[in-house]
Amino acid sequence: MTKKDSAHDDDDEIALFNAAMRDVAPLPASDKVTLSSSKVPPIPRKKNNQEQATAEDTLSDHIAMEIEAGDEWSFLRPGMPHQTLRRLRRGYWGIQDNLDLHGFTRDEARQELSAFLDASAQEKYRCVRVIHGKGLSSKNREPVLKIRIGNWLMQRADVLAFCQAKPEDGGGGAILVLLKVNA
Repeated sequence: MTKKDSAHDDDDEIALFNAAMRDVAPLPASDKVTLSSSKVPPIPRKKNNQEQATAEDTLSDHIAMEIEAGDEWSFLRPGMPHQTLRRLRRGYWGIQDNLDLHGFTRDEARQELSAFLDASAQEKYRCVRVIHGKGLSSKNREPVLKIRIGNWLMQRADVLAFCQAKPEDGGGGAILVLLKVNA
């Protein structure tokens, strides 16, 4: 195609466009106000003393999830596809780090879990394992930490899902946690 042919095609397209737009009229003025594009710069708000509290203080001990001993349990953040939980159970994401909470008190476990999840987020880990034990050494042989850890994890916005680990990864004494990775 030569320059002359190209220029002729452009003229034809312009003529076609003008013909198509011949009967078009502007829209009537609306009653809407158009805002100016100048934006006010944001002013950082000051944090109060409660907001400056450490992450472990924000995790409540209120039990929102009840489980029976030995039950396989899981959590999926609302809005997440069910396939996410299925993939987590099947080991789609490899375990990138572990936290073993055997022998920790409730308060120590909460602090360790918060610090571990914060560090995992910094490292951009996607899947981690938290080993809480089966509670065989505790009073009444009940998994005290298991229930609390599940409830603490549900309170964290960066936890997308969790489920009981496969038998080879700890079974009823551990959970796999899927974390949100910020780019």
